[in-house]
Amino acid sequence: MIYPNRLIPFLSFIGIFTICLPANAQESQQGGGRFSGSLEANANFFMKDAKIGAANTPQYEHQLFGADSWLNLNYSNWGFDFGLRFDLFNNSNLPNPVDSYTDEGIGRWYISKKIEKLDITAGYIYDQIGSGIIYRAYEERPLFIDNALLGVRLGYELSPDWKIKVFTGRQKNRFETYKSTVRGASLEGFVSGGDTSNWSLAPGIGVVSRTQSDEAVGQLLSTVATYTPQDTVSVKYNAYAFTAFNTLTVGNFSWYLEGAYKTPEVFFDPFAEKLNRNGEITLGKFVREPGTVLYSSMSYAAHGLGLVLEGKRTENFTFRADPFVSLNRGMINFLPPMTRQNTYRLTTRYNAATQELGELAVQADIRYAIKRKLSFNVNFSNITTLDDELLYREVYTEVQYKHKNKWQLLGGVQMQRYNQDIYEDKPGVPLVETLTPYFELLYKIDRKKAIRFEGQYMAVGDDPKANYKQDYGDWLFGLAEFTIAPHWTFTASDMFNITPGKNSPVDDSGHKESIHYPRLDIFYTHKSNRFSLSYVKQVEGVVCSGGICRLEPAFSGVKMTVNSSF
Repeated sequence: MIYPNRLIPFLSFIGIFTICLPANAQESQQGGGRFSGSLEANANFFMKDAKIGAANTPQYEHQLFGADSWLNLNYSNWGFDFGLRFDLFNNSNLPNPVDSYTDEGIGRWYISKKIEKLDITAGYIYDQIGSGIIYRAYEERPLFIDNALLGVRLGYELSPDWKIKVFTGRQKNRFETYKSTVRGASLEGFVSGGDTSNWSLAPGIGVVSRTQSDEAVGQLLSTVATYTPQDTVSVKYNAYAFTAFNTLTVGNFSWYLEGAYKTPEVFFDPFAEKLNRNGEITLGKFVREPGTVLYSSMSYAAHGLGLVLEGKRTENFTFRADPFVSLNRGMINFLPPMTRQNTYRLTTRYNAATQELGELAVQADIRYAIKRKLSFNVNFSNITTLDDELLYREVYTEVQYKHKNKWQLLGGVQMQRYNQDIYEDKPGVPLVETLTPYFELLYKIDRKKAIRFEGQYMAVGDDPKANYKQDYGDWLFGLAEFTIAPHWTFTASDMFNITPGKNSPVDDSGHKESIHYPRLDIFYTHKSNRFSLSYVKQVEGVVCSGGICRLEPAFSGVKMTVNSSF
């Protein structure tokens, strides 16, 4: 049900919109009010398949159906912008892949107005300071992340090149908010050498503060009171995070640098050793430490050559709205990822989630195009703990060739080293080692028809502690796609566990079993509407978006999606 307090913004918006309708209809020919919106709806039909692990959740056992939907409405007139979003979750597995969630209500509303040099926004706000290291209010729907700030934001133009911003509020927690309060401010500007100069600076500073609620502080005090004297920590209400950043641009060269510091606060460290009252050592306790991040990115682009070099050092930079939540919940800030955002099915099988408690990461990307026909890409990333323990390493190569606008071929090899202990909480397993060659061929039959093929093979290393390949073993993936522009796309693919590994399913005779994971898709597009119908059998794996990841269980069933804008 929609609770009364959730109906207030909805009824207010509808009232405003109803009043606006006559003015909108009258002014539409004169460039008056403007109404727009979008719909995203997903439906899942669950088909139990215990062999691949698609079982033992409410959806597979008795619910059999789940849906997620977001409807956005926007209206602009008289210098005001109004926005409203209705969210619906029925038997959804987005919040917790092994559980079911049902609720609905107003997921977002906002009102904004610019009065000369002053910007005013109230409601659910998405924003960030710098690259987001100390503050980023954003959403990632595939991961069920919606960290909007419910509050007020004011922005003022000190000059055409300098702007100050302040905000305060509470972070969204599904259809409620966390009880802690967040406030912050930033100053950003732009400096150049003039019209005849080829250099510029874009400096900025920011500060964010979070005040814990009385309930959270009381719960923390009760928890640390059970610790031995050597493990106990002091608890404070307030924590502060500061950042300074700048972008230097000189011709084709750009350099971004940001440093951030967070004052000491209490947070849970799952790797910290704790001595209990029986003299036994266990892992996981609340600690109180300051946090730091240093991040830099350099890029150069000219004459078909593109270079990007990034580096980041993170230590104890967890900054959350509630000290008792973990994973992707309650994150006030965002740490930029330091790995390539891959797109192919097997090259995305192992992803490195950002480690907020400690990592040292570098990434280099080189692109070079020889005219329009031939281009190359090499990417290297390396992530370790602050004690130099390898977490992730990737070498990615890509070559693309285009022939007379008729067909194009892309191929390359990916090599990875992946720490499942850290990223998937699988202690005692060795680093997963992969070698993945891949190719993609696109052939344009005529102006409207095209066919595309993908092929990938992933070879993994042997598990030294078992007589099997690591994890699920070796994989083979193939895809064929046929497009009839502008409406239809048909796709068929199969992911085959060609050489089973340690975690592969076992058949009736007790042997590791090679299993096919097929997928069939039909997409239909008409103007701004897109519909899809898919049959999917999917293996367990990590899903990432922008460096934020979570472990997804296996899936078996049918998916339907609708995306529309108006």
